[in-house]
Formats: sequence, C-alpha cells, structure tokens
Amino acid sequence: MAQSAATEPLRDAPSSTGTVHSSQPEQSYGGFTRFELELEFVQALANPYYLNHLASQKLLQDPAFIAYLKYLRYFQQPEYTKYLFYPGPTLNALELLQQERFRQEILSPEIVAQLAEQTLLSSVKAR
Repeated sequence: MAQSAATEPLRDAPSSTGTVHSSQPEQSYGGFTRFELELEFVQALANPYYLNHLASQKLLQDPAFIAYLKYLRYFQQPEYTKYLFYPGPTLNALELLQQERFRQEILSPEIVAQLAEQTLLSSVKAR
C-alpha cells in the first residue's frame, strides 16, 4: 500500500516505529523542502484563531488530516523542537489537537479567546 505525500515519513524524520528515513532524495515543493513546509504549518497551529478556522472548515474531522497531525508530533523530539520559534504554544496546540474533544471545542469563540490569552501570557513569560 503506497503512502500519500502527507503521511509518508519525512526525510530524516522518525517513522512511527522510531526508525529514521534518510535514503529518500530531498524533494522541493515550490522551492521549499517538505520539512520547511511542515515547520511553517506546525508553527501556525500555535494560533488559536487558525485552529478555529481549521475546525470551521471541518478539517479537524477529516481522518487523513487527523493522521497528519499525529505524524507532525515528531516536532516534540528535541532535534526538531529546536527549530520552533514558540515551542511551548506550538507543542501544546499540537498535543491538544490529538484529542477529539478539543477538536470539537475549538469551534467555540470562548475557547478560542481563552487559548489566545494563555498563548499570549506564555509568550510574555518566555521573554
């Protein structure tokens, strides 16, 4: 069974079994590597308003998208976390998105506002 580009293990990223894939040639997507695109996307997850948008588009109900979010958990490993500008809020959002209840609740403006406030406070404390 062939894997889609979205769930195919990233070059030099660990697979679900913990092995590292480095034999694949580096591909370019519009001039960017897959890692650069995934890094940009995973950092956008720290924005609660973006999470609300994803939920409103029903992406957070799509099993393929949920699998992609699970795959992105490789950013929790120190060798990838070091590339995140705001690792705390980014990794927190990525972990929350693993929970079905959160994926439903992020549609609530109150939850979005609460998460935005928490994110802001954590970024202020980090400085």
